[in-house]
This record gives sequence, structure tokens and C-alpha cells, in this order.
Amino acid sequence: MSLITRPDGRLFDQLRSLTIEANIAPHASGSVLIGFGNTRVICSAMIEPKVPAWMRQQGVPGGWLTAEYSMLPYSTLDRKPRDITKGKLDGRTVEIQRLIGRSLRAVLDLKKLGENTLWVDCDVLQADGGTRTASITGAYLAARLAIQKLLDAKRIPVNPLADSVAAVSVGMYQDTALLDLNYVEDKDASVDFNVVMTGRGQFVEVQGAGEESTFSQEELDGLLKLARKGLQDLAGLQTAFLAKHLLPR
Repeated sequence: MSLITRPDGRLFDQLRSLTIEANIAPHASGSVLIGFGNTRVICSAMIEPKVPAWMRQQGVPGGWLTAEYSMLPYSTLDRKPRDITKGKLDGRTVEIQRLIGRSLRAVLDLKKLGENTLWVDCDVLQADGGTRTASITGAYLAARLAIQKLLDAKRIPVNPLADSVAAVSVGMYQDTALLDLNYVEDKDASVDFNVVMTGRGQFVEVQGAGEESTFSQEELDGLLKLARKGLQDLAGLQTAFLAKHLLPR
């Protein structure tokens, strides 16, 4: 049981309020606006009927998925310059978009995708901690909506997604393990983890470190248990969203 009062009044094992709005980007094959509390991200997926040149050259069968991530200039209190003005992506952007791509490819059978590339874009409208975890959770939903378009058009015979995937943060804040950190908690956390998991409970990736601090085996086990609880809740919310928006055909 938490011994502290969280800045937003949540329990130590409570997710921020989750909001999901479908079809936020009409020209995308699938899109959602996902909100983890005050963090809001537009996640979109577009399908291109071709594969990267390296796949053709190497004779690799199936399709591909790639992800891009950006924080819009007005997503933070101080304006964040666009990467294009600097002439290159910053290291954090590259790291996060690679994480999003890995997370989705972990549950996607690329051979069943056919000779298509699924482009996933995650654009942060408002940042209050957990932008990468919100992006992964929303990107899966956008991808699933886009894949339904392929299925409905009979461009592929079966759903290539074997499972859902979601992500959440956990950390030690004032000596207490907390789930789904907001910015205030994240910036002062002594230990910070991002955990990616499938709907069936398989870990995809665990990113964690002490912030000028260390953590014990007991704390690590407690954080992973807390993350698993939050991710089970997120998987249930994803399932409910898709049940509403993927009507029986």
C-alpha cells in the first residue's frame, strides 16, 4: 500500500485515466488519439503496397513495419524545436521510434502481412510523462484498424497480428513503487522502467535504470509485478475498444 500521496491523487497501482478516440486522422488507414492522463498522442497507420528495397534485393518474403515518432513543438511547456530544423533526429527520437517498431513487430507475422509496408506514426500533442508507452499502446490499435482495411479489401487472407501489445512505466518515487508515472513523478524518480508486454503476458522489452541510484532484486520484482498488473488492465481496455470499433462482418 502506498505511503505517499501522488501529485494527481491516484493510488500507487492505479493507471492514469485512459481515453481513446478512433479515426482521428481521416486519410490514415487506421488512427487513434490516445490519452494517458494529460499525455496525448496521435497514432496513425498507413499501408503502402510495396516493401523496402533491401527486402526485394535479399529476397525476404512478406512485408515490413516501420515506425516514426515525434514530439510536436507545442507538446511541452517550452517550445520543442522540430528535428528537421536541426537537420537530424535526436537520439531520444531514434530510440523511441525503434522501440515502437520492435514492439509491434513482436506480435506481427510479417509473412502474413503480404508485400505491404505498414507505416506507423506517433505524434505527441501533449507530454506529461509516458509518451513512449502511450505511443506503443495506441500504435497497436492504429495498426489493428489499418489491418482490418486490408482484410476487408481481401488484400490479405488472415490477420497477421498474433497478439496485442501495450506498454507502461513504473518507478520508485519517494521510496514507493508507482505505476504509470506522470512527468512530476518521472523527473524525480530514483528508478524508472518502461515495460512492454503482449496481451498474453509475454514480455517484449524491459527498459530500466537507476537515476543516480540503485535498486534491489526485491524492488525489481515489485516493479515488474506492478507493471504486469497495469498491462493486463491496458490489454483489457484495448480489447474493449476493438470490440466496439471492429464490428462483426
